[in-house]
Amino acid sequence: MASQQSEVSLGKQLFSMTWPMLFGVLSIMSFQLVDSAFIGQLGVLPLAAQGFTMPIQLVLIGVQVGLGIAMTSMISKALGAKKQDYARQLAGLVLLLGTASVALCCVLIWLLTDPILGLLSAPDNVYAVVNSYWPWWLLSALFGAFIYFYYSICRANGNTMLPGALMVVTSLLNIVLDPIFIFTFGFGLEGAAMATIVSFAIGIVVIVPKVVANHWLAFNFRDLNIIKTLAEVGHIMGPAMVSQLLPSVSSMAATKLVAGFGATAVAAWALASRFEFFVIVTALALTMSMPPMVGRMLGAKAFDDIEHVIKIAIRFLLVFQSAVALLTFAMSGLLSSAMTSDTAVGDVLHWHLLIVPISLGPLGVCMIMVSICNALGKPYRALIISALRLFVFFLPCLWIGSQIAELKGMFVGVLVGNILAGICAHRIYKTSIKQLRTP
Repeated sequence: MASQQSEVSLGKQLFSMTWPMLFGVLSIMSFQLVDSAFIGQLGVLPLAAQGFTMPIQLVLIGVQVGLGIAMTSMISKALGAKKQDYARQLAGLVLLLGTASVALCCVLIWLLTDPILGLLSAPDNVYAVVNSYWPWWLLSALFGAFIYFYYSICRANGNTMLPGALMVVTSLLNIVLDPIFIFTFGFGLEGAAMATIVSFAIGIVVIVPKVVANHWLAFNFRDLNIIKTLAEVGHIMGPAMVSQLLPSVSSMAATKLVAGFGATAVAAWALASRFEFFVIVTALALTMSMPPMVGRMLGAKAFDDIEHVIKIAIRFLLVFQSAVALLTFAMSGLLSSAMTSDTAVGDVLHWHLLIVPISLGPLGVCMIMVSICNALGKPYRALIISALRLFVFFLPCLWIGSQIAELKGMFVGVLVGNILAGICAHRIYKTSIKQLRTP
C-alpha cells in the first residue's frame, strides 16, 4: 500500500488540480443562481419558462460534455505517447465536430419548440414566453459549448488555470450585465440570455489566441485517418454522451411530474435545481480534476494510489456537503425569500431547501464515481451508474413520494434516491478496481 507521505502528496496534487476548477465552476454556478434570482423578480411565468428550459439545456450539455470527455481522454493519451501533432489534430477535429453537433441540436430544438413544450405538459400561457426566449437562449448555449471545447483542450494539456480563470471572469461579467440587459434595457427574460452571449463572446476572444499561441490545436488533417479517428472518438464519446444525456431524459420526466402541481411548483423546482448545482460545486470540480490523475495512475498500475486519492476526495466531499446542508437548513427561509419575490414559489422552495441538501453528499459521490469509471477505461460502468441513479433510484423515489405526500413527498423521494445512488455507485467502483487489480 502507499505510504502516509504518498497519501499527503496525493492530497496536495489533488488540491492543486482541483482548486482552479473549483473557483471556475463556483463562479458559473454563482452567476446562474444570481441569474435565476433576477429572473425570479420578473414573475412566475419567466421562472416557469426557465424550468421548462432546464431539461432541454441538459441535452445540449450532454452532447458537449460527452465530446469534451472524449477530447480530454484522447489528447492526454496522445501527449503521453509523445504524439504532439496527433494531439493538435485531435483538438481541431473534435472542436469542429462538437461545434457543428451543438449547432445542429440548437436548430432542431428551435424548430421543435412547440412539440417539446407539449411533451413536457407546459401550460398554454408559457408558450409565448418560451418562444421569445429560446432563440436567444439557444445562441447563448452555442457560445457556451464553443468555449467549453476550448476549456477541454486546455485541461487535456495540463492547464486548469486558464479555463478556471476565464470561468470566473465570464461569470462576473454575466452577473454585472444581467441587471443591465434585464432591467435597464428592458429586455426581460431574453436579456438574461443576451448577457450570457456577450460574456461568453468576451471569453472566446481571450482563450482562442491563447490556445493558438500554445500550438494546442491544428486544422491540418492531411495525414490524419479521419474515419479511424472519428471511430475512436465515438468509442469513448458514445457511452459518455449517453451517460450525460440520461439526466436530461430524467429531468424531462421529473419536470412533467412536477408540472402536475402547477406553474408555481415548476418555478420552485427550477430555482431549487439551480441552487443544487451551486452547492454541489465541489463535486463538479472533482469530476474535472480527478480523471487526468487517475488516468496517469492507471497507466502506471498504481492501484493503491488510485484508491487513496479517491478515498481522500470522498471523505472531503461528504464532510463538506454535510456542513453546507446544515447551513442551508439554518438559512432556508432567508434563501427562499432572496431567490424569489413570489410567496407561493418561496413556500415550495423553502421545503426543498429543508429536505434535499443533506443528500447532496451521496449524490456528489455518485457523480465522482461516474467520472472515475470513465477514467479507468470503464465507460459502460459509468453509464450503468448514471442509469441506476436516475431510473432505479431518483425517478421511482420521486414518484412514490408524490403519491404519498405530494410535493413534500417528492422532496423526501429525492433525498432517499440520492443516498441509495451514492451507495450503489461506490460499490460498482470498488468492483471495477478489484477487476483491474486481477491479472
